[in-house]
Amino acid sequence: MTNAHPRTCLVIPTLNAGPRWDKCLEAINRQSLALSGLLVIDSSSTDATAELARQAGFEVIGIDRSQFNHGGTRQWAVERLSSCEIVVFLTQDAILADSNALLELVGCFADERVAVAYGRQLPHLGATAIEAHARTFNYGPRSERKDAGTVAALGTKTFFCSNSFAAYRRSHFLALGGFKRDLILGEDMEFAARAVKAGFAVAYCATALVYHSHDYTVKESLRRYFDIGAFDNRNRWMREQFGSHGAEGLRFIASEVNYLAMHAPFAIPRALLQTAAKIIGYRLGRLEALFPASLKRVLSMSPGYWRFDK
Repeated sequence: MTNAHPRTCLVIPTLNAGPRWDKCLEAINRQSLALSGLLVIDSSSTDATAELARQAGFEVIGIDRSQFNHGGTRQWAVERLSSCEIVVFLTQDAILADSNALLELVGCFADERVAVAYGRQLPHLGATAIEAHARTFNYGPRSERKDAGTVAALGTKTFFCSNSFAAYRRSHFLALGGFKRDLILGEDMEFAARAVKAGFAVAYCATALVYHSHDYTVKESLRRYFDIGAFDNRNRWMREQFGSHGAEGLRFIASEVNYLAMHAPFAIPRALLQTAAKIIGYRLGRLEALFPASLKRVLSMSPGYWRFDK
């Protein structure tokens, strides 16, 4: 193990982490980068998630499930880790792909203007062709530095980021106000957009590899995109300053059909059905202000978010 420089801490929010948890912890233990802190924030798991984390050397802090918030919980973790210069976030279903994944990601911060860096996500072994394409489309083989100068060319891709495997320079993070606590999702991209707006950079590190993918059902796709639409409706400044997602969405659909035609043509009908569900979910999400909270809880993948909504 090498000495960690800058001082780096790893944070994982958990809830009944499931069958990939062992592999997630094993992959962390194999990292070549020595970590200054390991923190799990557990939302009252009823399985062995917390105990396995303790056995792996993590400090485990338990919270009530109703307390969890994508931005707020992670914000609290960054504030708590005052001895760290870099804070890395991982999700419980993400498995670092090799022993240098963290070392590669943290290396991005040699550039003083980088406020956030995120790694390349690969599909889990056994992932569907639909999910494999999504990872190929969103996480290419070339690293990239994105800032105000790339907005004209990249549009909303400038602030694309994922807390499934991302790292933040703590000083820049706090100076910019960190994560918002009132977001349904997208705390990573909302922060990245503000960082770019403030003159900082977002780094995509294609050599920092992690296995992470989801095989959503059609219903889950609709609910997730309802949340994305609601996020966009409540953060309109991002579209106003970086452009809409429309062109990127059309490019994704064309790429997906072409990929599936070559690798899994039988999956095209399901992919098209999921695309329709995503479009419907997103459009409903953009109209969320017109709906009662009871309906939002039905449509949303995060029903607890709407508990205080009128």
